[in-house]
Parts: sequence; C-alpha cells; structure tokens
Amino acid sequence: MSMQASSPAARAPVTGTAVTTQNLAFAPAGLKTKTGATVTWTNKDTDTHTVTSSGSGGSLHPAPLTTGATYRYAFTEVSAYACFCTIHPFMAWTVEVTP
Repeated sequence: MSMQASSPAARAPVTGTAVTTQNLAFAPAGLKTKTGATVTWTNKDTDTHTVTSSGSGGSLHPAPLTTGATYRYAFTEVSAYACFCTIHPFMAWTVEVTP
C-alpha cells in the first residue's frame, strides 16, 4: 500500500468546533474557530492520544484520551495554536482562533 501526500485543499483549515482522532491522525488537521467557541476532541482510535499545544499558542495539556473519550477547550483569545499528540508526535494539528 503506497502512501500519498495530501493535497493542499485536504490540509486547508475547516471552520468548526469538532476534531476527531482516528487512524493515527487528527481530522480535520486544521481548524478555524471564533473566540469563545468550545472545541471538542473525540478519540475514535484504538490508541490513546493527547492534545498538547506547543509554543506560545496556548495551554492545552489534558490527560491522555482513551478510546471514546472526549476533551473540550474554550478558546478565549485570538491566536494560532499548534498541537500534537505526545504519544505519537507525528500527529499534528492546528487551530486559528479569530475574533
């Protein structure tokens, strides 16, 4: 089975408030949302994952999410957040919070 790179359109941020982890990936890989919005992550994978922010873009550091677990975070500041799974660091995700 060959792995192909995603097209730029497939990586374009999606407007919304829901993210899933499945098949060792965040979906969508990029999200746009407004300040005050609460984003919910749901682990639909058989592996445990984390939602951890890096850099100055926020303080997301919840406990690891087991299969079926959810995590909710209310974004209160305009910023760009880069996140990853500390267990599977190749799993990356971003959110752009706008006014």
